[in-house]
Amino acid sequence: MIIESLKSLYTRDLNKLKLEIESYQNAENLWKIDKNILNSAGNLTLHLVGNLSHFFGAILGNSGYIRQRDLEFSLKDIPRAELIEKIEGTLEAVTSTLDKLSAEDLEKNYPLEPFGHPMTTEYFIIHLIGHLEYHLGQINYHRRLLDN
Repeated sequence: MIIESLKSLYTRDLNKLKLEIESYQNAENLWKIDKNILNSAGNLTLHLVGNLSHFFGAILGNSGYIRQRDLEFSLKDIPRAELIEKIEGTLEAVTSTLDKLSAEDLEKNYPLEPFGHPMTTEYFIIHLIGHLEYHLGQINYHRRLLDN
């Protein structure tokens, strides 16, 4: 079933995000920017956590999470351990929400229209995994370029 596949992919990639954050030799480099690299790994992590906690946890799971998107890019120097806790909490929100969804729920329109038009919940959840993977790749490059 697609829900099990989605859970597997989100678990894989959120655990990869956690590993990337843990792999920084110098935790201060999580917040480093340089030349045309305008988003730090720390801020991209906060953005991914905020994005998934909002669109999964709050909208689909009724978790009560309140997103503060501006802070995802303006906060700095959050301790690595706190980032990892946020990733773990996000994984829990995503998987517990997916556990509550049925195949019929995936066929329904997503409750919001983030792109300005209706789309199925399944479509948007697949979009969100692509978004996660895009920024995960950026974080991987950030670490390899700037953590030295």
